[in-house]
Amino acid sequence: MDTPPYLPGHGLLAGRTAVVTAAAGAGIGGATARRFLEEGARVVIGDAHARRLEESARALADEFGTDRVTHLTCDVTDEGQVGALFAHAEHAHGGLDIVVNNAGLGGTAELTEMTDDQWTRILDVTLNGTFRCTRAALRSLKAAGTGGVLVNNASVVGWRAQRGQAHYAAAKAGVMALTRCAAVEAADYGVRVNAVAPSLAMHPHLAKVTSAELLAELTEKEAFGRYAEPWEVANVIVFLASGYSSYMTGEVVPVSSQHA
Repeated sequence: MDTPPYLPGHGLLAGRTAVVTAAAGAGIGGATARRFLEEGARVVIGDAHARRLEESARALADEFGTDRVTHLTCDVTDEGQVGALFAHAEHAHGGLDIVVNNAGLGGTAELTEMTDDQWTRILDVTLNGTFRCTRAALRSLKAAGTGGVLVNNASVVGWRAQRGQAHYAAAKAGVMALTRCAAVEAADYGVRVNAVAPSLAMHPHLAKVTSAELLAELTEKEAFGRYAEPWEVANVIVFLASGYSSYMTGEVVPVSSQHA
């Protein structure tokens, strides 16, 4: 099946402020920041890679306006940088409405060969980083008392087994559990928390760190016989961030036919 046409924005997030982590570059985070801007939001983007973040922010600001795009370097393993990112959103825009926790780190290693450092690094970025950002976001939204939305980036690997992915799968399954528990608590102050679970969204970085053979194998398993474009995942994130999903919370939405 051919890739469908790119859809124009419809103002679904007009006037809202969103924070998107790991948003530098051509992956899901960058696609989400762009889709949010196309839907009328103001966007604060963070990423651990300062140079790529600066380039991405400049390009988006040139296209959508400097008043709608701001950025701050943020390594989600550093609590101080996480706090600074959310403080920046409040200072620059008077608060926030939407947070997309996109930061994650993958890798491949058989369990018998996996080191403690490999395990810990994947968990610290992917699960602990999502926890740190979720905690900061909920503190801010709870204090504001005006509701809000969080969308976490999980993975179908959180449901299914895949060789060499024990650390990544454990982290993403943790993100799913964190999403459900956070949703129950956040409902008390009108905040919704959901997650997307993509399978295979192709971008240049993934192609560099994954073998062509594995990518071909994963692609063949998808119902449409192709990988997802990052913006196709971003479209689902837009839906979860918008009023069209107003009664959804604690849900993990697969963006794949291969979630079980």
